[in-house]
Amino acid sequence: MKTLVPLTFCCRRLSKIVGALLLCGLAVIGAGRVVAQTPPAAPAASTDLPEIVAFEKRDAMQMPPAGAVLFMGSSSIRLWTTLANDFPEIPVINRGFGGSLIQDSTKYADKIAIPYKPKIIVLYAGTNDLAYGNKNPQQVFQDFKDFVVKIHGSLPETRIVYISINPTVARWKQESEVLETNYLIESFVLSNNSPAEKLSYIDTHSQVLTPDGRPQPKLERVDGLHFNADGYKLWTSLLRPRILALADMDGVQRLLPGTPTP
Repeated sequence: MKTLVPLTFCCRRLSKIVGALLLCGLAVIGAGRVVAQTPPAAPAASTDLPEIVAFEKRDAMQMPPAGAVLFMGSSSIRLWTTLANDFPEIPVINRGFGGSLIQDSTKYADKIAIPYKPKIIVLYAGTNDLAYGNKNPQQVFQDFKDFVVKIHGSLPETRIVYISINPTVARWKQESEVLETNYLIESFVLSNNSPAEKLSYIDTHSQVLTPDGRPQPKLERVDGLHFNADGYKLWTSLLRPRILALADMDGVQRLLPGTPTP
């Protein structure tokens, strides 16, 4: 007579076999079929721009001080390599990234603006929006208002300073659109520039033209688009008095001579 194996014993043995197969990365399916278990999906790669990733890595090593003046926007800010030397009295942060539109500064504000808790944000952007962003002046204006809403939603006490779009040789054909965009943003800022709104506008456009109203090639690089060293010197001379005055008004802490800036 054959000896019957208890059913509970068989289930226990089967459970151990399945467990061992799972530990080896296998799974049992159906009657005796063994297939490879699907490994867990790898984390999705970051879709952020390389410059944004670089900013985040830099911040992870050393976070900029709170209460500084943050310069944001397109490559005219990114290429301003003398920024800290041009404003030695106050802490400044440069977070310009090349080719960016206003909407990009809004998109990445949670990464490269809001965490710093700046007293002032200085924004120079809009020229790329008109040039290849398929935006008209009204759309650029709306993007600026969206940027204001984004920043003031988290930092209602932070002043936003918009620098007018400058004339350039390379994009002179878009001058009428540049002027309209500047006008729309300036009008909005002037009508909302109260102690509660914290908005300011600085016009440099009209002051970098020649006496006959043309862009100055001598202030630009060979691309006819970005400032050269002389252009940045002129830009600084126009912006510096206004920004320092606003910094004093908004309580930006002055730096002692020789203090390193972020």
